[in-house]
Amino acid sequence: MTHRFAAVDLGASSGRVVVGTFSGGSLGLEVVHRFANDPVRAGGVLHWDILGLYKGVLDGLAKAGPVDGIGIDSWAVDYGFLDSSGALLGNPVHYRDARTDGIADRVPDLYEISGLQTLPFNTVYQLLAAAGTPQYAAASTMLMIPDLLAYWLTGEIGAEYTNASTTGLLDVRTGEWAWGLISDLGLRPEHFPAIRRPGDLIGHFEGTPVVAVGSHDTASAVVAVPADQEDFAYVSSGTWSLVGLELDRPVLTAASREANFTNEGGVDGTVRYLRNVMGLWPLQECMREWGSPDISDLLKAAAEEPAFGAVVDLDDPVFLPPGGMSARIRTAAGLPQDASHPAITRCILDSLALAQRRAVRQARELAGRDPRVVHLVGGGARNELLCRLTADATGLPVLAGPVEATALGNVLVQARAAGVVEGSLPAMRALVRQTQQITRYEPRGGDGPWRAAAERVGR
Repeated sequence: MTHRFAAVDLGASSGRVVVGTFSGGSLGLEVVHRFANDPVRAGGVLHWDILGLYKGVLDGLAKAGPVDGIGIDSWAVDYGFLDSSGALLGNPVHYRDARTDGIADRVPDLYEISGLQTLPFNTVYQLLAAAGTPQYAAASTMLMIPDLLAYWLTGEIGAEYTNASTTGLLDVRTGEWAWGLISDLGLRPEHFPAIRRPGDLIGHFEGTPVVAVGSHDTASAVVAVPADQEDFAYVSSGTWSLVGLELDRPVLTAASREANFTNEGGVDGTVRYLRNVMGLWPLQECMREWGSPDISDLLKAAAEEPAFGAVVDLDDPVFLPPGGMSARIRTAAGLPQDASHPAITRCILDSLALAQRRAVRQARELAGRDPRVVHLVGGGARNELLCRLTADATGLPVLAGPVEATALGNVLVQARAAGVVEGSLPAMRALVRQTQQITRYEPRGGDGPWRAAAERVGR
């Protein structure tokens, strides 16, 4: 029999609806609809155009035709408020908005409870920034972005576990809301709906089941890591690089906290032990400034640039906001004002590989694991230069692909809930290995140049 599942996959710059088809042991994907995700600044605040995104979802589901299920994933941390009638109270605020500046410095350390990396845009800091506003006072419920869209499709309210784990308000040990912490911070417990797990039925949209998946896009992407061994590292590569290990329990040591590693919820009770690295965002912003040149030509030219001609610390918060990115890169790297686009691109990719090297090595030391391979999944798997640099930097083979890891993980969890595929993560990953293209990159050269580059950025 043939079974079709629709994955709604929302990224920070675009969204799409992808149909996964299971037939006779094969698994194919088709992108049936793409739509832009363009933030809007109004009244000095950067917002998501959530109604535009919802229209894109509806249009995509219409193009998908009859399917056996629908699952929704998106970026993490952002949310919308509903009032007591279930109406949305304003467009959700974008995590790159400046309203949370300085909030984290005024909040006690939460790591022992949440196990979460301190990032200025974590949901907990967004809520504290919103507290005291008329919108906050009128709110009855807080829904993360995938849960909000699922609510509009089904009328059912809930909080999917993997995305809730990015708020800073979930107890990393129990997988439930940290009610004591919520009260201690002066937040309102009634804002936090019941937790649901990947595979749970949310409700129905026009008769089609809507199923909770790993609604944090990285959680879905890690499901589709085509690993055939336990000890592996992964890089979920896109606007952000999420770099880490899959564990069965959190790491909550002082050293882990100081290294700013996070323990996020994964599918089947796993822990995504990782660091958020700035990822391809600086290159995406530069390309936007440059009029969106052909990426293949740009990368080919960047590969001809001298290695380590310039490097920066991509984890520096100076690279977080949009706009003026190439100037910030040139300034931080000491590049001349007339530095070429390929030179800036090579600087970004060398620096990204360096940051990913650091995260893989720290994760290995902090968790006491010895990964033998790095799986690089997501859009960055198309970037041959980045994949080669990551293999060289980490000293480990890089297995690149699948590109569509997030959509694959989304439809695999749906298919398992429907009884179409076997129930274990290894079985789902075996299907990915059998049906998706994976490219292997072996490390070249020694570690000396990378150590020297790390010293140049103070790492």
